[in-house]
Amino acid sequence: MKYRKLGSSDLEVSEISLGSWLTYGVGVEADKARACLEEAFAQGINFIDTANIYGRGAAESFLGDALQTRPRDSYVLATKLYFPMSETDRGLSRGQVEKQLDASLQRLRTDYVDLYQCHRYDRDTLLEETMEALTRAVESGKARYIGFSEWPADRIQAALDLTGVAKFVSSQPQYSLLWRDPEEEVIPLCAANEISQIVWSPLGQGVLSGKYDPDSPPPRDSRAASEEMGGFMDRLMQPDVLRAVQRLKPIAEEAGLTLPQFALAWVLREPNVASAIIGASRPEQVRENAAASGVIVDTQLFLRVEQIIDEALGRVETA
Repeated sequence: MKYRKLGSSDLEVSEISLGSWLTYGVGVEADKARACLEEAFAQGINFIDTANIYGRGAAESFLGDALQTRPRDSYVLATKLYFPMSETDRGLSRGQVEKQLDASLQRLRTDYVDLYQCHRYDRDTLLEETMEALTRAVESGKARYIGFSEWPADRIQAALDLTGVAKFVSSQPQYSLLWRDPEEEVIPLCAANEISQIVWSPLGQGVLSGKYDPDSPPPRDSRAASEEMGGFMDRLMQPDVLRAVQRLKPIAEEAGLTLPQFALAWVLREPNVASAIIGASRPEQVRENAAASGVIVDTQLFLRVEQIIDEALGRVETA
């Protein structure tokens, strides 16, 4: 496992990290989730990402219990706030930052998180109020560093323009061969300001694993077939996209990789990406994905797969 520096922080995070969206505490049984977590550590993964909203606290509670036997300084722990935890608890106000951070720490059974992230931008709260609250969280020692997820470039710049507040060190966007929007504005802006990307859904919620046949129903044990975990996949589960993904397999084989490893290596080719967050329901998935760290792939192979996906998604004119 290779490690990359997270923005301007002193955190060194594994190129592959383990996430818990739709999985731990929700869609994956506790024993299987623990097995995935153990395999992650065995593979050198040191970065665990979660959020208060995942299972309305269930993912944090699972991790709080599962991590108790490990030295706190042996892993990097990140969580988030913004989405509604109750009818009255949502957003990034001063009160919510304080309340939700304390609640997360209680569920995670720790005195601090290494990274506290704004899960989305809150247009109902003044940015100054949010940044001042996050700064107090850092000064109190409850959060070592701060980050954000899916903020538009103009709001990132507005935060950068504020003085006397803590500095963001990370951005968590969706980014994969199937979703390249961050390349236009977010990645260049962050790269210029020592903010690293922590990428979610680098495998397109499993579509880039190649396990979905365009002419057959999804496997019964797959995320797409799960009521708890498959609700966000409709856009990607289109026959043209699935057929294009099947065409990537022989190119991945040319690189000596499985398709998931190849797709993760594609994400990690971007220097501004510090880590790619994987979701796993079985330890063997963790093991396979972890092997994508540090691989060297011929740029021409990446260009070939980009062309195939661009055509499938209508990004380029085809003959």
